[in-house]
Amino acid sequence: MKRVNTISIVTAFALVLLALIIYLPYSGRIQSDRTIKVGFVYDGDESTPYTYNFIRTQYAIETTYGDRVEIAVKNNTTAADAETALRELIGEGCDLIITTSYGYGEVAKKLAGEYPDIQFCQATCNNANETPIYDNYHTFMGYIYEGRYITGVVAGMKLRQMIEEGVITEEQAIIGYVAAYPYAEVISGYTAFLLGVRSVVPSAVMKVKYTNTWTSYTLEKKCAEELIAKGCVMISQHSDTTGPAVACENADMPYPVYHIGYNQSMIDVAPTTSLVSTRINWTPYILSAVEAVLKEEDIEKHVVATIHGNDAGAGFEKDWVQMVELNALIAVEGTDDMIEDTIREFERGSIQVFKGDYVGIDPFDETDTYDLSNGYIENEVTSAPMFHYVLQDVITVE
Repeated sequence: MKRVNTISIVTAFALVLLALIIYLPYSGRIQSDRTIKVGFVYDGDESTPYTYNFIRTQYAIETTYGDRVEIAVKNNTTAADAETALRELIGEGCDLIITTSYGYGEVAKKLAGEYPDIQFCQATCNNANETPIYDNYHTFMGYIYEGRYITGVVAGMKLRQMIEEGVITEEQAIIGYVAAYPYAEVISGYTAFLLGVRSVVPSAVMKVKYTNTWTSYTLEKKCAEELIAKGCVMISQHSDTTGPAVACENADMPYPVYHIGYNQSMIDVAPTTSLVSTRINWTPYILSAVEAVLKEEDIEKHVVATIHGNDAGAGFEKDWVQMVELNALIAVEGTDDMIEDTIREFERGSIQVFKGDYVGIDPFDETDTYDLSNGYIENEVTSAPMFHYVLQDVITVE
């Protein structure tokens, strides 16, 4: 009986081994041979820093997956044109569509409901977990307020140097900010930036000018010039072109007007004035989404981030936010060390940015106020920023 059992076990083992020998190469071939098509919808093109920041991820897809992933792109798409662009990508056979501007969120989610076999990933939006919820509609964003805060500290160190050297007075510590729209994403960003500045120069205040468009080189440059004419000695931006950087570089003032950029280094167009930039690194999320679709698995199971339902976000701790090229020729000595130290603090979760002796007012409802004495936790329940209060007495909207 023992001999029979031994033979049976050996026979069964041999059959399992044979099955594995036959199946594994086949399984690997199926996995490696599967191809998908990924579509991107952009509000700009390669010439605009915001869009180019996503195009970097396109290149990462091509490097990582080669001919397993085909890419289709729709450039210079307004919110009004988004549905047309999306339906074109659907018609072209896309398996995964990445929409990259807040204004696309509503139509992207609608089409996700119509096409449940296509995965839709929307950057900078917060509607994935709102009813109706679709398994194939996802939102994602890096915690960019962390980078904004650090750029503010960089700016504050430079302001303090200017004050100490007599280039400007304490009363002239006025920052200008070229902002796209009065959305929470933008307000959260410029608030974090100013709080970074004020951590070094407590007297600093800020003037904000809205362009009411994401991408307009001419208008962004003009707004920066107007802010400079009103006494702003430093300009930052949440807008998509290098217009503000060029305005700083060309400013005809008795003092240099320094610049803080966004999405990519702007030192090439403002070599004597652009200090540093920060950006969201979209690559970790999008590569994870591509991998999930290739394997026909849930996207959120592949993403390494803080997950809330169909929404994902992270900061410096997962490399979703990055600092971009400090201009060592004009930055204050020790700035690079400060940046590294502050990044480590964010990674440990030891910095609470939105806290202090401030009162914020909702720009659309003056009865809606927020006291920051006890702090406000940004990105607590969603990857998209939610802080939407303009700080009383220290921020003026022009």
